[in-house]
Amino acid sequence: MRHRLKSRQLGRTREIRKSLLQNMATSLILHEGLVTSEGKAKELRRYVEPLITKSKVKSVPVIRQLQAELPEEGAVRKLISELGPKYKDRPGGYVRLIKIGTRTGDGARRIKVELV
Repeated sequence: MRHRLKSRQLGRTREIRKSLLQNMATSLILHEGLVTSEGKAKELRRYVEPLITKSKVKSVPVIRQLQAELPEEGAVRKLISELGPKYKDRPGGYVRLIKIGTRTGDGARRIKVELV
């Protein structure tokens, strides 16, 4: 039963799922967009939006929290220097999901994920 379970398992173990989300978040932050399946996109949005909210405040504890969450230093730098100030006055909703059709191989729904 799935009582009180919030996240999708995406057919992976916890460690691999965490690594997948970290790598996708890094790509989204650095390139400000990517294309993926629907389930991964919805989980990615839940993972990235709190990171952007934290990056609005530039302090040493916040930088260390972001470094613990993201594997690449360039993504943390971009969050603190560019994206945090950019979304300073926005209360939330930093990620946009756009449906772009189905994948030819297996028919999975593809979603374009981009920063607003």
